[in-house]
Amino acid sequence: MEYKITANNGSDSGVNISLSESVFGREYNEDLIHQVVTAYRAAGRSGSKAQKTRSQVRGGGAKPWRQKGTGRARAGTIRSPIWRGGGNAFAASPRNFEQKVNRKMHQAAMCCILSELVRQERLVVVESITPEAPRTKLLFSRLREMGLSHALVVTPQFDEVLHLSARNIVNVDTAIVNSVGPVSLISHDKVVMTVEAIKKIEELLQ
Repeated sequence: MEYKITANNGSDSGVNISLSESVFGREYNEDLIHQVVTAYRAAGRSGSKAQKTRSQVRGGGAKPWRQKGTGRARAGTIRSPIWRGGGNAFAASPRNFEQKVNRKMHQAAMCCILSELVRQERLVVVESITPEAPRTKLLFSRLREMGLSHALVVTPQFDEVLHLSARNIVNVDTAIVNSVGPVSLISHDKVVMTVEAIKKIEELLQ
């Protein structure tokens, strides 16, 4: 599969790059993508919600009043769930929301998403997008020339200059090939990848 490399000014540079059919030519599988994206989002939940049961609430060791003769309802502890300040009858506890996704499912879902980005012309391939200096203005002007306002920039390894330049631009994120996931790919209007990033992601997904 041949794909145009976009120049820094937003026009096609006239150079084609060969994309792997097994990675960028996969048929769309909505059910698989939904399952993997749901699993990724579930794994991102903190699951830290916690409440105290009647045994965990401080105090309440002594019986508040005697069993009979007071005219009041019998009570064994002030930490009963029906008392103000008491424990919770069905207390929430920390839990893990992770769902199992095996390696083949993850690779297939990534290939389906990348292939759909190509079909929808949402994938932008560039030789390099790193500005000459870590300045937000330089990267912002370059992205504007390319017509990109909501984009994910993927590089083969961590680029400090690019990271420092992009961190204050709204709706523009950076990621390396090893950490990019299905949620980040579908959450942006455009995905910008360098030629080296394309080669590395093909090696990982083939």
